[in-house]
Amino acid sequence: MNNQMNSREEKLLKPMNGIPMLLFLLAAIVIMIVVFVIGCIQENAFIIVPSALFGFIVFPIMLGGLKVINPNEAAVYTLFGNYYGTINEAGFYWINPFCGAFNNTQINNNSVSLDEKDAGVKVNVNLAASKKVSLKAMTLNNDKQKVNDCEGNPIEIGVIVIWKVVNATKAVFEVDNYIRYISTQCDASIRQVARQYPYDISDEGDEKSLRGSSQEVAIELQKEIQKRVEFAGIEILEARIAHLAYAPEIAAAMLQRQQATAIIAARQKIVEGAVGMVEMALTKLNENNIVELDDERKAQMVSNLLVVLCGNKDAQPIVNSGSIY
Repeated sequence: MNNQMNSREEKLLKPMNGIPMLLFLLAAIVIMIVVFVIGCIQENAFIIVPSALFGFIVFPIMLGGLKVINPNEAAVYTLFGNYYGTINEAGFYWINPFCGAFNNTQINNNSVSLDEKDAGVKVNVNLAASKKVSLKAMTLNNDKQKVNDCEGNPIEIGVIVIWKVVNATKAVFEVDNYIRYISTQCDASIRQVARQYPYDISDEGDEKSLRGSSQEVAIELQKEIQKRVEFAGIEILEARIAHLAYAPEIAAAMLQRQQATAIIAARQKIVEGAVGMVEMALTKLNENNIVELDDERKAQMVSNLLVVLCGNKDAQPIVNSGSIY
């Protein structure tokens, strides 16, 4: 229990500078070679030769304690199965040569693609072949997946998440594989957030939707993922929707619905404008005393004007050259 609690607390090491130790070990190896040669030449060198041989064994082992940490990288070290410490500052250091770097991702490719058949999640990161933990900002490209919005409509949604490791100790000890872990949690968070919003503005007039409130949805998605990966030492920098569409089985029906809504809105604007133009025409005719029309003729004129103005095709009027009565 104590070891589990201690593993969650990051212990930052202050190791020795590696350059003086490297020079010392190289000089010691050269000296041991000279001592071994002298011991072999001299007689009664029962102490010198074993000492030189002992140095040949010890000093090369000590060379294994030289470690190089690149910028924006961290190394988590264990000693005989116990957590030893973490180095997260770039430099050339020397530590206990029996310490080994621990990274549970075990990734050996420069460009890593983790494809989960059940989730369709793809993670692209740049990691070295060593067991160091990258502290750089990385991109998780979540392929489009089918979920349901708050109205139960099946939709396809894909997100891009920018994240980085801020606590290398938690990242390698708290979860089995922190890259695959964040992929899975991102998938679950997408489903959770998508159920809270409709795809488009609902009939009740709710202004928040997946399509129209991208900023609010992105903030909510970032908070949801951060809450799930907090204890693994991961920080979510940004989460954005990269793909959003209706599922293929309802896409055609929803397109017709959107077209009908657009046509109704357009017709409403046309009718409002036509009524205003007819009213203006009648007002101008009365003000200028151009012609006097009774109620029946006004109704006929209004009808003709509305047909011309509201029709979806060009009007073809018939000119009456005789009397209007």
